[in-house]
Amino acid sequence: MKIAFLIHNAYGIGGTIRATANLAGALAARHDVEIASVYRSADAPKLPATGRVTLTSLIDIRKDAPGSEADNELQQQPSALLPAPESGLTAFTRLADLRVAQYLAATDADVVVATRPGLLVYLTRLATERRYLRIGQEHLIHGAHAPDLRAAQDTAIALLDAHTTVSEADAAVHRERLPEARARIVALPNAVPAPAVEPSDGTSKLIVAAGRLISVKRYDLLVDAFAKVVAERPDWKLRIYGRGPERAALRDRIDALGLSEHIALMGAHSPIETEWAKGAVAAVTSSYESFGMTIVEAMHCGVPVVATDCPHGPGEIISDGHDGLLVPVGDTDGIAKGLLKLIEDDELRRTMGQAARISAERYHPDSIARQYEDLIASLGGDTGTTESTAGEREPAPLPLSKVLRRTAGKLLRPLRRGVARPATPPVKAAIKDIVRKPLRCTASCRVDANGDIIVSVDRKGLSGEKLSLTVTRRKEGKPVSVPLQAPATPKGPWTAVLDRRELRLGEGRWDLHVVRGDDGARRRVVSHLAEGRGLVELEPLSDAPFTWWVPYPTVDGFLALRAWHRPAHAEARAVRQNETTLTVEGTLHGTEFTSESNPIVVCTPRVEGAEKVTAQVTVVDAGSFSVTLPYAELRAARAGEENTVWDLTLRPTPDAEPIKIARLVGDIVDRNKTDLYPKVDGIKPYFTVNSDLAVSCPVPDGV
Repeated sequence: MKIAFLIHNAYGIGGTIRATANLAGALAARHDVEIASVYRSADAPKLPATGRVTLTSLIDIRKDAPGSEADNELQQQPSALLPAPESGLTAFTRLADLRVAQYLAATDADVVVATRPGLLVYLTRLATERRYLRIGQEHLIHGAHAPDLRAAQDTAIALLDAHTTVSEADAAVHRERLPEARARIVALPNAVPAPAVEPSDGTSKLIVAAGRLISVKRYDLLVDAFAKVVAERPDWKLRIYGRGPERAALRDRIDALGLSEHIALMGAHSPIETEWAKGAVAAVTSSYESFGMTIVEAMHCGVPVVATDCPHGPGEIISDGHDGLLVPVGDTDGIAKGLLKLIEDDELRRTMGQAARISAERYHPDSIARQYEDLIASLGGDTGTTESTAGEREPAPLPLSKVLRRTAGKLLRPLRRGVARPATPPVKAAIKDIVRKPLRCTASCRVDANGDIIVSVDRKGLSGEKLSLTVTRRKEGKPVSVPLQAPATPKGPWTAVLDRRELRLGEGRWDLHVVRGDDGARRRVVSHLAEGRGLVELEPLSDAPFTWWVPYPTVDGFLALRAWHRPAHAEARAVRQNETTLTVEGTLHGTEFTSESNPIVVCTPRVEGAEKVTAQVTVVDAGSFSVTLPYAELRAARAGEENTVWDLTLRPTPDAEPIKIARLVGDIVDRNKTDLYPKVDGIKPYFTVNSDLAVSCPVPDGV
C-alpha cells in the first residue's frame, strides 16, 4: 500500500512536521510512504523522517536553487481556492493551487492524508477521482481556526473518508459540530518516538519548558509562578526554549521581576530531547493544547511534567499524581505549588520520572502506525504487505491498471493543466553538485560522570580498520588524534573517549573528523545528538590549568567542541543588580586565596579617555569571593559622553597577573545569547562572545 502525506513545508520546524515525520517513518517499515511538501525552503529537512520515506517537493522556493519558482508570477498571488488566512502568500498561493492539483491528479497513492486545513480543502476540491482514500488530520483543535477557514474545513470534512484529531475530547467536539458528516471521525494521537538520549536522573536543579513563544503558551504565567518558586528555592533555575513574538515581552517581565539570574530564554533548539534530559521537572502552562507533544517528549526523557489541565491534550496524556501533575488553567499559585511539590520531594520526582517513561511508550510511532492501519482497513483499504526472506520489505504485486496509471502519471504530469514543471537542472550541473557533497559520518556524544566526552560514531559509511578521531582548532593548530575503538557488537558504534584529565585543548572552537589510516581519507563528523546533561552539575577539576569543554552541534549540523583553557579562572556564579550597585559572586579555579591575599577586581576600559575602576574583593573562603561595583563610580569613569565598556578581571594580590572573570562552567556554549541582564541606572553587565564578564555604560538618553 502506498500512503502519501500532504504537508505545507516539510523543511521547517514545528509539531505537525515532527508528527508527520514520526508517523511516516513508522509506516514505511511496512508500506510505500511519501511526504509531499508543497514548499521546499531549505536544502535538507530539519526534522527528517526515519526509514525509507520518499520526500517530494512541489514548489521550490529556494532563491538560488536550480528550478526555483520563488519568482514565479503565480507564487506572488494568493490562493484562489482557500479562505484567509490559508490564502496568504506565506501559506498557499495560486501556484500552490496548481501544483497540488497536478500532484493529486497524478499520484498513485492508495491513501492521501492532508495535514492542514488548506490541504484538507484541496484534497476534497481538487481530488475529483475517487481512486484513493482521503483522510484529513486536525493538529490543533476545532475552535482554533478563523471562522471562514473553519467553515471551509467543516465542509471538506463531510466529504472525506475519515478525519482524525489528536485528542478524544476534540474528536467529540468534531462529531457534535458535524453530525451529518460521512467521514469517520476518530482520535489518533501524535506519534512521539523515545529518544536515544540518556534520560534525566532528576538531580539537576533545573526546570525546562519548550515551545513557540506565543500567547496561548502562557509563559508569562510560568515566569510569574517561578518568581514564587525562587522566593522559596533560590537554588533552582528555569530555561524556556523556543522563539516567537512573545520573546520581548517575556524578557521585559523577567527583568522587571529581577529574575535575570534565574530564568534564561534559550532560543530554538533541535533536537530538543537533549535539553529535556537536562531538566528535573518540565513545565507546560498553556491555555489550550491540541495534544502536547512536548509533554510526551519530556516524559520519554524521564522528566515529570507539571501541566495546566487545559483543553484538550494534557489530561489525556498525564495521569495526575502518577506520572506528572495537572494544575488549574491560568492559576499562577497553582503552577508554583505544583513545581514546588516536585522540587521539595526528591523521591516523588524520581518515581514520577520513571512512571513518565513507561506512560510515554503508548505514543511510540509503531503503535500509532498500527492504529492508522486499522483505520485504513476499516475504510476498505488494503494494508497488506509481503516480507522477503531477508527481512526487507517488498511491496505487494500491483494490478496492471495501477501500473499503467503510474506510468501515465509520470509521462503526463508535466503536461497537466497546460503548465510544465520547472526544467530539470542540466546533467553537468547535477553531477557537479553531487561531487561537491562530501561523504559524511554521523556521531553522538555524551558527558560521563567523570566529565569525559564519549563520542559514538555510527558505523554506517565507515570502512577500514585503522580509524581515528581528530579534533582540530579552527583557523590554527594541527589536529589532535584520539583512537577510535572498534564496535563491541555487530551493530554497535565506533567510540572514542576525550579524557579531560589527559587531553589539553587550547581555547577556541574545535571540529571533529574521522580519519582512515589506510589512505588518509578524512571526514567531518555530523552531529546526531550532542548530550550535555552531564555538564549541568559537573564541577571543574581542582588542579591548574583550568579547562572546560562543551560539545554542541554547529549551525550547519556538524559536531564540535567549545573549549576554554586558562592558567586560572574566576567563575561568575551570580551577577546581582540593585538600584545602585552591581555585585558579582564567584569561585576561583586553578589557584586560591591565602591569608596574605588582598584581592581586587579591576575594570579596564576599552576606550581612551575612560578610567580604570577598582574594587576591593571580599574573600568568602579559599575559593569563593564577592565584589560590589557602585554605578556612580563607573559613570564617573566613563569616557565623556562616549559609550564605555569595561572588562572585569580579578587580581588575587594587587600585583598578581589578572584573571578573567567569566561564566564558563556548565553546559551552555554561548552565554552572551542566554545569560542576559537589564540596564539599571545606565549600567548593563553582559557576557562577551568568549563568555567573559564586561560592563557597559552607554551614552545617556537624549545625548
